[in-house]
Amino acid sequence: MCDDRAVTSPTDPIAPSTTPRTIHADRAGGTLAVEWADGHATTFDLVALRWLCPCAYCRGEAGLPGWLDSDPTLTPEQTRLVDMQLVGNYAVAPTWGDGHATGFYTFGLLRHHCPCEACSRTRSASHDG
Repeated sequence: MCDDRAVTSPTDPIAPSTTPRTIHADRAGGTLAVEWADGHATTFDLVALRWLCPCAYCRGEAGLPGWLDSDPTLTPEQTRLVDMQLVGNYAVAPTWGDGHATGFYTFGLLRHHCPCEACSRTRSASHDG
């Protein structure tokens, strides 16, 4: 999937806000762009995407903190996208330059963490109230 071409995903009429219409991994540009079935567009910087890794090693498990909780300095290899695969109809799995490939980024997670101004405002307002 990570050949710098857009991939079209089947749409789910039940959850258009978390159903990607297209996913485009641009390694040279350092971004992952998702166009959602509801018309919204999300673009992640690959460094920010790496910080979102949801795997047990990065996020922790059994009440223990994960590696990313230690506030490491990410190297260029750790944020260099090597490949990205679809996982069923619910997630993408990136492979990073350091070989890390255990994080499945669900479409819900990606939409929830959309960095656009409108989504950031909505998240901020929901935490304030």
